[in-house]
Amino acid sequence: MTGNHEVSDGYEVIVIGGGAAGLSAALVLGRARRRTLVVDAGEPRNAPAAHMQGYLSRDGMPPAEFLAVGREEIARYGVELVRDRAVDATKGEDFAVRLAGGRTVHARALVVATGLRDELPPVDGLAARFGRDVLHCPYCHGWEVRDQAFGVLATSPLSVHQALMVTQWSKDVTFFLNTVAEEELSDVDLRRLAAAGVDVVPGEVAGVVVEEDRLTGVRLVDGTVHARETLFVAPRAVPGTDLLRRLGAEMEQTPFGVYPVVDGRGLTTVPGLWAAGNASGIAEQVVNAASRGYRAGAAINGELLMSDLDAAVRGAQGTVQV
Repeated sequence: MTGNHEVSDGYEVIVIGGGAAGLSAALVLGRARRRTLVVDAGEPRNAPAAHMQGYLSRDGMPPAEFLAVGREEIARYGVELVRDRAVDATKGEDFAVRLAGGRTVHARALVVATGLRDELPPVDGLAARFGRDVLHCPYCHGWEVRDQAFGVLATSPLSVHQALMVTQWSKDVTFFLNTVAEEELSDVDLRRLAAAGVDVVPGEVAGVVVEEDRLTGVRLVDGTVHARETLFVAPRAVPGTDLLRRLGAEMEQTPFGVYPVVDGRGLTTVPGLWAAGNASGIAEQVVNAASRGYRAGAAINGELLMSDLDAAVRGAQGTVQV
């Protein structure tokens, strides 16, 4: 059952986020006969992309179609889905999640699969082309733009890695240092760029040049235009960890931002609180996010089962007459 509809307030598991990770967790839980609710705000990270690649058996599928199929699959197992946004959560005897629509729903376990949003550098025209010919991941899009004239926009010295990686898909690569000074690059970086045949261009980038609805160049602040067909850039990842923080999950600083401390299954430092997909780490492509969701769903079912059995054992022991 999908869409806006009335559901009762008590569940075994609530999944916040209806992307690959959340739907995968919900699918496993539904098949395990757990009463599960998915709360989906409808803001998937890969919405700007026309297709998703690298997911075995789903290569080339539009992201919206992928999610639609996932919603149909969870509905077969009685998982409920509500189109709403979780705005707050607290933990007492259970988890209480308040929705933007005004309702509060409760569950024994909570999965936060709220993904992340990409924050692009303030370069004119970049956002309008993102997911089309302004790209971030060569594994996601490299094959489709192979052998084109690539540009790579530096956002930090770490962008050297991106400039080197994309040479697997094109030998015509220009690395725009933008706000990064050449002195910030190590000798190893410079030698590798030279060995890969990457042209390094200093100077701040003002914007992209678009003609007839396609990217044709990168314009520097000094007015110089470099003809390019595709521009790679590493956005700043802003993970959707607000609910995790509110619930007291321990966070840790990583080279790519602040993320929750989780074990191999996705369990945070708060009992019963799980994180999956890009809410738990940056390096989660769609296939990885689905895997994380599956793992969390199976682990949650096991945790709930053992908890119930232990309670039954304690209850049985309490009735034994000595």
